[in-house]
Parts: sequence; C-alpha cells; structure tokens
Amino acid sequence: LLNGNQLTGSLPDELGNLSNLDRIQIDQNQISGPVPPSFANLRKAKHFHLNNNSLSGQIPSVLSQLPILVHLLLDNNHLSGNLPPELSQMPSIQILQFDNNNFGGTTIPPSYGNIPGLLKLSLRNCSLQGPIPDWSNNTQIAYIDLSHNQLDGNIPSGSLSQNITTIDLSSNNLNGTIPASFSSLPRLQKLSLANNSLTGPIPSTIWQSRILNSTQSLILDFSYNQFSNISGGLPVQQNITLGLQGNPACSRGNVIQFCGPHQDDFSNNLNNSYVNYCPPHACPPPYEYAPPSPAISCFCAAPIYVGYRLKSPSFSNFLPYVNLFVEYLSSGLEVQPYQLSIDSAAWQAGPRLRMYLKIFPDYVNDTIRILNKSEVLWILGMFSAWKIPDNPIFGPYEFLNFTLTEPYQSGKLLIFLNVKTSSFWNDCHVFIAEFPPSSTGLSKGALAGIILGTIAGSVALTAAVFIFFFRRHVKKRGGYPKKRSSTKISVKIDGVKDFTFGEMDHATKSFDSSTVVGQGGYGKVHRGVLSDGTIVAVKRAEEGSLQGEKEFLTEIELLSRLHHRNLVSLLGYCDEEGEQMLIYEFMPNGNLRDHLSGKSKVPLSFPMRIKIALGAARGVLYLHTEANPPIIHRDIKATNILLDSNFTAKVADFGLSRLAPVADFEGDEVPSHVSTAVKGTPGYLDPEYFLTRKLTDKSDVYSLGVVLLEMITGMHPISHGKNIVREVNNAYRSGIIFSIIDDRMGPYPSFCVEKFVNIALKCCLEETHLRPTMAEVVRDLENIQLMTSDWNTNTSESLDSSDQSRQIATPPSSSSSASLMMNQHYHHPSPDVSGSDLVSGVFPTVRPR
Repeated sequence: LLNGNQLTGSLPDELGNLSNLDRIQIDQNQISGPVPPSFANLRKAKHFHLNNNSLSGQIPSVLSQLPILVHLLLDNNHLSGNLPPELSQMPSIQILQFDNNNFGGTTIPPSYGNIPGLLKLSLRNCSLQGPIPDWSNNTQIAYIDLSHNQLDGNIPSGSLSQNITTIDLSSNNLNGTIPASFSSLPRLQKLSLANNSLTGPIPSTIWQSRILNSTQSLILDFSYNQFSNISGGLPVQQNITLGLQGNPACSRGNVIQFCGPHQDDFSNNLNNSYVNYCPPHACPPPYEYAPPSPAISCFCAAPIYVGYRLKSPSFSNFLPYVNLFVEYLSSGLEVQPYQLSIDSAAWQAGPRLRMYLKIFPDYVNDTIRILNKSEVLWILGMFSAWKIPDNPIFGPYEFLNFTLTEPYQSGKLLIFLNVKTSSFWNDCHVFIAEFPPSSTGLSKGALAGIILGTIAGSVALTAAVFIFFFRRHVKKRGGYPKKRSSTKISVKIDGVKDFTFGEMDHATKSFDSSTVVGQGGYGKVHRGVLSDGTIVAVKRAEEGSLQGEKEFLTEIELLSRLHHRNLVSLLGYCDEEGEQMLIYEFMPNGNLRDHLSGKSKVPLSFPMRIKIALGAARGVLYLHTEANPPIIHRDIKATNILLDSNFTAKVADFGLSRLAPVADFEGDEVPSHVSTAVKGTPGYLDPEYFLTRKLTDKSDVYSLGVVLLEMITGMHPISHGKNIVREVNNAYRSGIIFSIIDDRMGPYPSFCVEKFVNIALKCCLEETHLRPTMAEVVRDLENIQLMTSDWNTNTSESLDSSDQSRQIATPPSSSSSASLMMNQHYHHPSPDVSGSDLVSGVFPTVRPR
C-alpha cells in the first residue's frame, strides 16, 4: 500500500514476480509509463488500484487472465488505445473504473455488456465513440457512468438490472427516445440524460413507478435535449428532482417549474437539522448534540472525527446517496446509522468526495457521553486496516485521519491520532486517553501493544516496498538526486511529473532558439524531446511571470485536475534554479490562427472547421461545468486553440490568466506575481468588461463567438481599424454574408454556413443575458455537424450519379432563409470587387490574412 505519496518512475516488471500479492494500491502518485503485462502473473490479486497517476499506453489485455481480480481502477491517467474486449472474461471482476483517460475515438466493446458479475462500470470522459452496448446480460450492475464522451445512436432498449441505482449518459451524441426499461428500475436514484439529442415524450412512469420514503430521493436530469412533452402526470413527491431546462417541453406552462437551473451540490445540505429541535446552547463544549435515536431526541455527546475520501467512483451528485452511504458505513462499523453523521464534505479531483465523519456513542444513560476504549479501538482498526467491505456503489476509500476530542485525551492508553496515510511515520502524534471500562478483558498494556505492533508492522512493510521503488528509481536516474534547498516546499501533485531543470535543459538543447515554437504572455514555448522520446511543449516563464513557489504549485495543482480530450494535457512542471516551466503535450498541427492566416499549407475545409469549433466549445464547456472549481478561461482566441495530429481541437492556456502578467491595455502599471485581473486580448474581450470590470462564463462565450467568426471568414478580430463582429454583423444583415466567407474553405452547404454565422453573432451580442450558454453553443454546433455530414453524403451520391462535379453555385441572398435552406453550394468564389463595394470595406478572403 503506497498510495498518496510522491513516487515517480515506472512500475517495475519485477512486481509481477510477487505471486502471493493480493492487492496493489499505488494510486495518487506520479507514476508514469505503461501497466506491465507481467501483472498478469499476480493470480492471487483481488485489487489493482493504479488510479490518479500518469500511466500511459494501452491497458494490457493479458489482465483478463487474473482469476479473482475484483477491482480494476485505472481512472485519471493518460492511458490510450483500445479498451481490451478480453477484460470481460475476468470471472470475478466487479468494478471497472477508467474515467478521465483518452482512448482516442475507440468504442466500448460489446462484450462489456456481458459481464454477469459486474457491479459498476465507469468510463466518464474517455473520448469514446460509437453505440452503447446492450446491458441486458449484466444482471448485477448497479452503477453505469458513460458521460462526457461522443457516444451516438439510440439507448439500448433491453431490460436492465433491477439493482441499478445510477445511470449517467449525459454529454454525448445520443438520439432516439427514452427506453421503456427505464420505467422498471425499483432502486433507481439518479438518471442523467442531459446534453444529448434525445426526442419524444418523457415517460412519467419513470417516477410514478417509484414509491419513495422520507430518506430516499430520485434525481432525473433531462436538460438540453429535444423532449417535446411529459406523457402522464408531473412529479408530486418533494424528494424527486426533475430537470427539463433547454427542452421544447419548457414552452408548455405546466412544466415551467422544472425548467430552471439545476443545483446538484449536496455539500450545502449537510446542516444537522435535528439540532433545531433541541434547546440551543445546552451542550457544554466540546460536547454537542448527537443525532436523535429511538431512545432520545436530544443527547449531548463527544464524537470522534474521521477523515474519509471516496476513491471511486466519480460522483457528479452525491445527494441521492447520503442515506445509503450512512447505512453502508454504519453497518461496516457495526454501529447504528443514527450514530454517524457527515460533518462536512468537499469535492476534489475526479470529482472525488472528501468528507469528515462524526461518530457518536449510542445513548445508554445521561452519564455515558463518550465511546469506550474498545469501541474507539474497533473503529480505528476498521478504518486503518481497510476492513470495511467495499460497496458496489461507493467502492474503495482512503482513510485520511482519526481525531479524538478533549474528553478522550487523558489517561494512560496510547492512541495514535491524525494518522495520515501519505506520510505515516511523520504525522503520527501520541496522546494519552482514558476511556470508560472495556468489556474485552484485555489490559491497557496489551491493547497498547496490539496497536503499536500492528502499526509498526505496517510501517516496516510499507518502508520495504518504498525502498524498493526508491532504489530502482535512483538506479534508473543514474545516482541520487541533488538535495533541494531547505526552503523548497514539499508537495505532491497528482497526475503530473516534477521535472528537473536538467531534464528540461537537455530536452530543449539548452533552450536553443531553434526549438522555439511560440511566444506568449507567459513566456517562450519550446519544443522538447524527453529521454523516452516523448515530444513536449515547454512553456518557460519570463521574469515578469515568475511567482512565489506556493502560488505556482497551487496553480499546477489546479491544472493537474483537468482532463478532457479538448484540453491540452499538462504533463508536468519544473520549479528549480529560479525557473518555472509548464510541460504540455505537443500539438504537431500548431494553432488555429496559423491555419486561418495561411501560414500553414493545410487548408481547413468547412467540415474540419465545424469539428474544430465543436471541439473548442466542448473544452470550454468542461471548464465551465466539470472543473472543480469551475474555471473561466478569460483569454479564448484562435492562437489558444491548438490542433493535434488528427486536427482535434485542444484549448490551451486555461488557468494561466493568473500566471501571466497583466496586459498593457488593462491599465495596470506593474504586473503582480499572481494577477486576478483579466488576461484578455483586444478584439476577443467581452465589451461589458469595460463597464463592470468583471468576467463571467458568458465572457468566454463572447470570445469563442469571435473565434467562430474568424473561422468562417478568415479575418483577424481587429484589422485596419475594423472590428470583425461589427463587420460580419453588417454583412449578415445586408444579405451579403457569402461575399466575405473564406474562399479557401472549399465546398460548403450554405444553410449550414448561415446557421454557423448566426450562432457566432448570438455569442457576440453586447447584452450578456442574451448570449447562449456554452452548453447551448455545443448543442447548436453538434446539430450543424450532423447537417454537414448529411450534406456530404448527399453531395457525394449526387456527384456519383450525375456528372455535376464542375458546377459552381451562385451565392444566395441571405434575405430569404427559405431559399437558403433549399440551396446546397459546392463553392463560392470570392467576388472580384474592391473593398469599397463591401460593407464598411471588409475585404473578401482572396489572400491569406
């Protein structure tokens, strides 16, 4: 068990020789490289917890040979390639958790729908495409999360497991209707189909078939689809949450109460309301009111505190599971559910849930207000030895700390408090505690010996494996590293590597000018080659962008939590020798502006531009809705949209607005180390900012709208005193929009181009509240992409059947939307007119701009 440390390097093949190993728990480190195929030799292993690292490469298909593996957790890494179909052959597998990897357009193997013992499948944000498999043979499954992919087609109509509690298919490209089988799920607690293209009525039988008691809840999120109405009655139970925002059904007056913004954060709902029924201030500190029990409603007691973090799965909303979680945990601890409460909770990367639990003594009489020593030792032992059985919904957990309040801190029994698994031997603090008499018959010395012996054995085993990793790492690095300055902050950042200055110096040929591929507000960008051959982009901070180490590492920690196929991945950082660098994946096709300006020799067709626009919008939507905390980019522009080898758009420089110095035009005389001021670029900046000095998510919508106008016209946002928003808007209203379309775009359907321009101009409206949300922008662009795909198919068939390949259509008048929808245009040559013939002197795109 080496989770939660700062281990680096790769997983050694030699671990595959430990034939008696039953658990590998090396999550939350900085381990890179592939998963060794030798792990298939660990035939006694039940748990592989390799999540929250920087593992790369494919998942070895030979892992399917493991006969008793129960959990395979590989989420939050950099894995790629195909999902091995062979994994469905593992006879004992219960949990497959691969969230936040990049499987690059692969499909979900149909065999994953035929794993009878599978309890949970989580493939959130994995860049998956294709259809959803039929789940009718997964008879035990309780949790399915396939959200934030590009899955398409209909939702399978086959029957589902009666154990299902959660189905999350949100943010895909699904169409069709809601299957009837969704109305026959007696244990359902959350169904999210938001941000798809589903149609038809919403069957009310989904909630009418459920009888919920006061401790149960049901969350149904159908927002941002094309649902026309609800068939049947509306929900009447207060513990049913229904989200319909962004559907045509919202035009009907009877459902308007379900069409507002949907709140799904449960952390604000942890107010211990039972205290409202008890006399205020009646419990002397440090005692407090315990939750009401069958014996008494108001009872003063001293709880013990336990820090606890769910390692898997990723919950987008935990509120429906609170009561179930309390029942599960109290059962594992052998206490009553009313003895346990959640004191506080916070979302962390994943999103994973960190919470502080309070465990109270059960009421016996008014004199017993603390747990006795055997109860405390039992609870400590259950958490610290991971003896609480895993649950199909909540999965494994991480024990963070164990704290006793003042009433427990006197006497002669040694109790280890604040035990942190990440640095066990540094953070153990010994206190003296006195407890009510124990019925176990063990002496205090014997109990203390048991505790000390158990902890010492764990430390010894952990230290041995740690030394093995460390020596192997040192050997590979060619010696022991230089000792860092005593002022260096020791911090672990999951998922990114802490590079040395020497590694970066070697990768960039001592930062030779020939390796420079760009220059931004943060500093120069170098192309680098790591020792393993990986090509990276190295952003080297200039003197004005340097900041305090703590602030720099805080920013890195934030960036390291962001994983999406349309965001440039942060691979690591360097903070040595007065240098600060960010190391990103390298984008071989450069930035969007180079392709629009003609610097790149590869012309972008209209379908390619739609693909890039949609990818960029999806990346920004992730920052707005999935990042924790949500992030406003503040500097969306064509040069910050990079293109990989497949011309997939990846948004760059998100979060760096606080790293870069403030731009001159903003009026700040001296850039601060950490600037919270806007980092926007003239031409892209929300005009309302100059009035309010505030930026919102709608400011990013405005900036993206400007980029969309660039993509369709090829023009710069500001050039020769002309503003692209004003000029395109004038051309659009005057019916000559096709005279300023980029001629290098090739054939395109005019009705799609007009819709594209319309979306861009709506994004650029001056009134913030009239602009669409980023989710609406994504939805509209997805519809244009579908129409463009149909046009491509129809055009190809037409050209194959009749020799019309040399026909060139005449630009239509934008004043007639009806005729515009009828026409399909293969190419619009730039008109041979001077700039004065166009609105405000906008020049057609005859030459690269």
